[in-house]
Amino acid sequence: MRSDAGRFWASRERPFPSEAEQAGAYRTVDGDNLRELCQAIAEQESLAEVAMSQ
Repeated sequence: MRSDAGRFWASRERPFPSEAEQAGAYRTVDGDNLRELCQAIAEQESLAEVAMSQ
């Protein structure tokens, strides 16, 4: 999605498991451009993966 202010937003269709959310993984992220948005998505997915593997 793109906001009225021009920022890009993305939200997962399915929430992260509670363990991932407790570790700080956010379902919805934003960025100034598509590159930043993709980076934010990758960071959250990575954080969730690490949390779930412990």
